[in-house]
Amino acid sequence: MAEIIQRDGTWAFDGSTVRITPGLHRSVPLFRQTYGEITVPLDAVSGVVFEADRRRGRLRLRLREGADPLLQATGGRLPDAADPYRLAVDTDRAGVAEYVAEEIRHALLLDGVPREPVESYLLPGPPVPVAVRSSDGLVSFDGTRVRIDWAETSGRVKRATGPRIIALADLVRVEWLPNTGHEDGFLRFVTRETVFAKLPPDKDPYALDLWGSARRDLLTALVAAAVTARLPHPSVRAAAHPGEAGAASHPGEIGGAARRTPAVPPPRADHHDVLLRRLRELGQLYRDGVLTDEEFARTKAAVLRRF
Repeated sequence: MAEIIQRDGTWAFDGSTVRITPGLHRSVPLFRQTYGEITVPLDAVSGVVFEADRRRGRLRLRLREGADPLLQATGGRLPDAADPYRLAVDTDRAGVAEYVAEEIRHALLLDGVPREPVESYLLPGPPVPVAVRSSDGLVSFDGTRVRIDWAETSGRVKRATGPRIIALADLVRVEWLPNTGHEDGFLRFVTRETVFAKLPPDKDPYALDLWGSARRDLLTALVAAAVTARLPHPSVRAAAHPGEAGAASHPGEIGGAARRTPAVPPPRADHHDVLLRRLRELGQLYRDGVLTDEEFARTKAAVLRRF
């Protein structure tokens, strides 16, 4: 057993799994404390590195592309402090960190674990049900459907549509961008009907606009990961649409090679009715005064481009 215990958390390697437990110190981000312990199978690891520093070093675990729904959902955009695969190491424990890293590297070599992308998730992601109250409302996921209940401060477009319930079968993908405290973020649920046109997050009834507490809004990544874990794996979507190019990326030092997120599937014949229905919905929102002239024109143009 190779183990290192630090203020930020504990890493323990038993030869087949890396068990990562967040620390209890108040400096540990709320996201890490809420996500809890993670057990990473050796097959999901592509490498590990210890970055020494004069003050505090960093132990980083690299995962194989497509192995973890959390990294897939967040696309490498988690802040360093909230990244569960990064451990801050005190200078006097640098030798222990090097030992843990060497043990993991040795096991990877002995087991012949490849570094190539995987075709299915090797980590389960956050458990369900999961619910998070963000600056734009309450979002919850029970394993089969997503529900969004808007806050009083949500935009009038969203409040006019009422609570949003999205079946997992209707989802194409989840898009997530963190609220940094300097720039707003969002959590968007892309469905088969909304895949062709995007409203701004503050007016999109399928998206949460993250503009409040960056610390709490970061928890929406839990919902994004839980939903992503239950959607078809990216390799399945890529096989279904082999000509599509990638879009999102993930920094190599955190989770491995750049991630390839399949582009939007080309319109099918049955999307004709979907597009007409979308245009009718936009027209109704415009007549009701929910959308401004500019918003209506911009969104309608985006829909018609796909049409």
